[in-house]
Amino acid sequence: MQISFGSVARIGVPCLVSLILVGPIGAGEGKETTGKVPITTQSEEARELYLKGRDLTERLRATDAREFLKQAVAKDEGFALGHLALANTSPSAKEFFASLKRAVELAPKVTDAERDMILGLDAGTRSDPEAQRKHYTKLTATFPDDERVHNLLGGYHFGRQEWASAIEAYEKAVALNPRFSQPYNQMGYAYRSLERYEEAEKAFKKYVELIPDDPNPYDSYAELLMKTGRFQESIDNYEKALAVNRNFVASYVGIGLNRILMGHPDKARETYARLTQIARNNGERRQALVQTAASYVHEGRTDDAIQAVQKMYAIAESDGDKIAMSGDLNLMGNILLEGGRPGDAEAKFAKAVETAQQADVPAEVKEANRRNALASEARVALAKNDVAGARARAKAYAGQAAAKMVPFEVRQSHELFGLIALHEKDYGSAVAELRQANQQDARVLFHLARAYRGKGESQTARETLQKAADFNGLGFSYSYVRGKAKKMLAEG
Repeated sequence: MQISFGSVARIGVPCLVSLILVGPIGAGEGKETTGKVPITTQSEEARELYLKGRDLTERLRATDAREFLKQAVAKDEGFALGHLALANTSPSAKEFFASLKRAVELAPKVTDAERDMILGLDAGTRSDPEAQRKHYTKLTATFPDDERVHNLLGGYHFGRQEWASAIEAYEKAVALNPRFSQPYNQMGYAYRSLERYEEAEKAFKKYVELIPDDPNPYDSYAELLMKTGRFQESIDNYEKALAVNRNFVASYVGIGLNRILMGHPDKARETYARLTQIARNNGERRQALVQTAASYVHEGRTDDAIQAVQKMYAIAESDGDKIAMSGDLNLMGNILLEGGRPGDAEAKFAKAVETAQQADVPAEVKEANRRNALASEARVALAKNDVAGARARAKAYAGQAAAKMVPFEVRQSHELFGLIALHEKDYGSAVAELRQANQQDARVLFHLARAYRGKGESQTARETLQKAADFNGLGFSYSYVRGKAKKMLAEG
């Protein structure tokens, strides 16, 4: 499992969320003593609890970590980094924003470095990547000997798909502390995204070597094996992770997807049922449901998928989590749209915007939700053959995305223009636009293959279509196109 930097699935808006856990063991009351970022707290006991939570979080055991972090802020309610760490381990959007809000309120009372960490994450949620970059680069300049701030900057670049810069930052982190395991995990994923699979495997094996008694190294290596089509080996490594920790949610997800790719969606759902049985909170229960929904979409069973997401929505509604409810409505809209029901999708998208505006989140998050609704509206218009309406909304979205310069949104604007060009059979423009869209999205690859085919570049079309069909990766959009891509390949 990799750290989640893009928070679309988690909080319903495309912003950057980076794991932030830094500070030296034994730092004094906000005084920098070891070349590391300080930890400001009034309670030594709170510090020790925080450090235990930090260690577990860096091993991607968020639910376990959260118990220590809750105790830490109970000992010192004014512990800013404690609240920040709680945000990063939140099982729901509602709890994420509540913890981040408290950390921001406490930011004036801590050191400049801690404030940069807090405000950096806050900038990401407010769709201000330039402010986030400034906070994080300032940290690395002020504390060049702190491996965790380099890891943090690496996460910023990773979230922007700036793979080379991410790897450079991770290399600096492990050069400072060769026993620091987390950068090897993210390095592996960065190399994987560059399709440098041998280097990815080397990084993951080093990760396993450093913490062999933890589940995530086996989980991450399993994901690489799945990506390269070694499905049974992948399942074996996911089971190793579960043998270490039966509650490691990501491994149930990975086993399920392997089952789908091997042609056994019913067995995948059995795996997700296992996850439901061991789930410790609503976040984990929702994870089982979203994967169940994806399994149905892989089979083209739109109504069954919608029922699974409606169960997710009911959980969020019972928690009063408006932003998660909005995300669920958006997901239903996308499933319906991909299932050929644009009218039903349009209603879900509209309700998603309305619900998000009622959430207790920063104004910028609501603005981002409204902004990205334009992209959904453009897709609906195109599905209804309203090309003029689709283009008008795509242009409005592109203008707003350009002003914000959030990479996800800029890429999505190119995707929209590419889809419009494809619809109009302007294949050259479609290729040009789609090549600037998210190349880590199987759906983009599928439509790019269609554009190449229309342009008459048959070999490139087939190669791109094969990449879409064999994407073999986590992410809901793969379920939309895998079957279509395989059918096109079979048809020649």
